[in-house]
Amino acid sequence: MRYKTFFLILLLSSLGALCAQEKQPSDVFWNALKEHCGKAYQGFLEFPIEDEDFGGKKLVMHLRSCADDEIKIPFYVGDDKSRTWILTRDKGIISLKHDHRHEDGTEDVINFYGGSASNVGKENIQFFPADAHTQKMIPEAATNVWWITIDKTTFTYNLRRLGTDRVFRVVMDLSVPIVSPEAPWGWNDK
Repeated sequence: MRYKTFFLILLLSSLGALCAQEKQPSDVFWNALKEHCGKAYQGFLEFPIEDEDFGGKKLVMHLRSCADDEIKIPFYVGDDKSRTWILTRDKGIISLKHDHRHEDGTEDVINFYGGSASNVGKENIQFFPADAHTQKMIPEAATNVWWITIDKTTFTYNLRRLGTDRVFRVVMDLSVPIVSPEAPWGWNDK
């Protein structure tokens, strides 16, 4: 009887260890992003087709800074180097913030808005509903939901403002890295 109890305990401990080693979907998503660290990619605005800020401009993202729990992705719109997407990870939950800078590097008044995933998401998609900070700073963005998708060849950045017609989608081609752009506004490593 003692041996059966011992082996049962050993079996249960082994199963627990195996389950603990299983990766969460957010970890798979995170690692897929990190595979592109240091690389830059070009893309296009899928919709809205006619957009005065983004339409017809060269769109580039650069996975410029990658740490264990933070990835910074400057997003260039033509000559405008003011935007950086900041993804952070804490206990399997990923958050998205938007860092906006002026050409002299100072913060824009509207800055660090975004949200956190409400769960570990899926391996190829993470959703970020607007957080309380965003809702206070930009009341009309209270119903914003951002999401990012990634697969072997494509990264998308998406926005939907629920209850309105506001939809935004940028598609980046991960199959062809491009020459890394110079530092975005506000970065000291010129």
